[in-house]
Amino acid sequence: MREKIFHKLFVGILLPVCGLVSMVSCSTTSAIEDGEQLFTGLKRIDYVNYEKNQHAKDTQVEMEYVLASAPNAALFGSSYYSSPLPIKLWIWNAFSQGDDDFSRWMTKAFGSKPKLMSEVNPRMRAQVATSQLKKFGYFDGKVDYDVVEQRNPKKAKVAYTVDMGRLWTIDTLRYTNFTPDADSLIRASSADKLIKNGDAFDVPVLELERQRITRLLRDNGYYLYNNGYATYLADTISRKGSADMCLHLADSLDEGVMRKWYIGKIDINLRQRMMEPLTDSLQRRNATLHFAGRRPRIRPGVILRDLKLRRGNLYSVSAEESSIRSLQNQGLFSNLNFRFATRGDSLSADSLDLVIDCTLDKPYDVYVEANAVGKTTSRIGPQIVTGITKRNAFRGGEKLDINAHGSYEWQTGHNAEGTSSGVNSYEYGGDVSLVFPRLITPKSIWNMLSRRDSVNYRRSRHRYYTTPSTTIKASMNTISRAGYFKRHVVSGEFTYDFRTSAQTSHSFSPLIITYEYMKSQTDDFLELLDENPYLKVSMQDQFVPKMSYTWRYSTAVRHHSPLNAQVTVSEAGNLLSLCHVVGGDSWNEKGKKLFKNPFAQFVRLEADVSKLWRLSEHESFVAHASCGVIYSYGNSEQAPYFEQFYVGGANSIRAFNMRSIGPGRYRPSSSRMSYIEQTGDVKFLANLEYRPRLWGKLHAAIFLDAGNVWTIYNDDNRPEAKFDFKDVFDELAVGTGAGLRYDMGLFVIRLDWGIGLHLPYDTGKSGFYNIPSFHDGQSIHLAVGYPF
Repeated sequence: MREKIFHKLFVGILLPVCGLVSMVSCSTTSAIEDGEQLFTGLKRIDYVNYEKNQHAKDTQVEMEYVLASAPNAALFGSSYYSSPLPIKLWIWNAFSQGDDDFSRWMTKAFGSKPKLMSEVNPRMRAQVATSQLKKFGYFDGKVDYDVVEQRNPKKAKVAYTVDMGRLWTIDTLRYTNFTPDADSLIRASSADKLIKNGDAFDVPVLELERQRITRLLRDNGYYLYNNGYATYLADTISRKGSADMCLHLADSLDEGVMRKWYIGKIDINLRQRMMEPLTDSLQRRNATLHFAGRRPRIRPGVILRDLKLRRGNLYSVSAEESSIRSLQNQGLFSNLNFRFATRGDSLSADSLDLVIDCTLDKPYDVYVEANAVGKTTSRIGPQIVTGITKRNAFRGGEKLDINAHGSYEWQTGHNAEGTSSGVNSYEYGGDVSLVFPRLITPKSIWNMLSRRDSVNYRRSRHRYYTTPSTTIKASMNTISRAGYFKRHVVSGEFTYDFRTSAQTSHSFSPLIITYEYMKSQTDDFLELLDENPYLKVSMQDQFVPKMSYTWRYSTAVRHHSPLNAQVTVSEAGNLLSLCHVVGGDSWNEKGKKLFKNPFAQFVRLEADVSKLWRLSEHESFVAHASCGVIYSYGNSEQAPYFEQFYVGGANSIRAFNMRSIGPGRYRPSSSRMSYIEQTGDVKFLANLEYRPRLWGKLHAAIFLDAGNVWTIYNDDNRPEAKFDFKDVFDELAVGTGAGLRYDMGLFVIRLDWGIGLHLPYDTGKSGFYNIPSFHDGQSIHLAVGYPF
């Protein structure tokens, strides 16, 4: 019987594949002309006179970059390794010679032109690498190469040899010919010098030091100074192997270059459209606002509040950049331009007049967005949002936003983890929010009502990277879980958002109040509540008065391998409980109420981090991890159901359905309970995903997911659900799979096929792969947006 099965497998699958491989493998170089060679990658670069230190490592990285050249079918963009099955190259060789339409289509759509040795041009690359060695201080360095033929003479690799030679260092670095005031500034900033005596001669670092001096001078009034006015001079003769360096200011510069300039007149041209004639003006805080019509379409303070340049102050390039950044961050202007002009012809002139041209953006904006964040619980999930925004709603730079949002997730069901049918769940609702481009605090409100000068307030804004904002928001959401319940969530929040740097942002919500109540319940769900006391408590109608803080970090946009991180800390009910304690109640007394309804009391911590590595222009690798814990106490025995954690689904462990894993080793006795009761107080989730582009806008993904949730306390209704650190890795559910993503520009449509590998509970099957049946261990998810 086994022989028959193997024979059918060989004849039906393996034999055709082997035939295809043997047919095309011999034609890898068939389309290559005589005298040419197919480039098959690099040999490992050989380094001679290499000393192990950080500078040498940095130089080695530069050599790898300069000499890199990926062959056909390169693995992850590598210059050294290629796929043993260069299918695109085979297709090119098989069809590129054809004259018919089908051959041309196959060649263009699926083929890849052979990369020839003449295109790699190792001689030129070796010359470029040699010049780069000199930039890093290896003046005696040299790069050679050899072309290494393979068994097939039409195939060849390149072997580079990098002889680094002696590393030259900088003996001293001086700054010469600068004016006394400029020289004093440079000396005062000596602690910030990027080059110290004895450092390696490094052209990129020398250029950064020159840019530092330029920035220093322009930040202290030297408006007309630029980077090209000072050049490096080097003495490499006095001592072999080291250089005596000086940054020398050029002679015969214009008189104003080394003069400090002060801000003079400030004129602001405010237009509704480009080239609109300005018919009126008004004076505010030493600035003149020019506008058209009876009154400005925006109050002058909205612009002046974010203007860091003040009349009579020294010019500062940092203040200019901060002003532009803050005004652009308001989102009110379609065009913003700063123009400076020196005043007068006198040799003693030192005033710098400023003209700011502002063109207001269109007042209304209608949008449709694809998001991956659930508005109700801040969990990751696919979502479509459509709405309208009114800019400058009350002439103070406010934004009024009204939107409707909805999310839907369809996923197949399977028996492996206890679900026997597919799940269709959806959410919909609406938000109304008003965003103020400033922090609204009791002090600022008092100053506004008493018409006090807000100079101190404006000064406090300088510590923010962009304009901070205050958001007042009201929401109404409906959550439907097919076959169980429909629940309404009404909420309001007051939130401060601010950035302290280009990479770091903060969000603080001193008040988020939510009221959750059931609209309808099925008999199955009521029966489930009776059987699970913890679920009955967590799903009751209740108020959730919260306070929350979120810290976010993301690397610079230009970063080759960006990192994103987010940490959220929230608490609920503590202030209300404190009020009850003042009134004579015990802190741990149960049943305390707000508006005749119980309120939740808990502390919640959640962290999320993701890292992307760009392997090539069209492929990347992503790692993601998320963990969280929620602790209920005082007035609550269990956290509200929608504050608890879960895993599984389109944005978690894609081999299993949403809320179908855990907590811990717990397995529901009935499949109808699996979707509702599998939540926990502790969560851990990890994902790895490789994302190559297939062609055009169609991308693929290969992923590996792992995670689970646990309870903090023992639960008689859910045995083996409690968190125990030593058992965490044994209790992780693991799945893999593949998917397709179609990038429509506006949003991404995603289809994932997940395959289960391991379940945390006993399935009756031993070993790591304990899925009872391959057929029962699969899930298909259709969603919008990337999972992380």
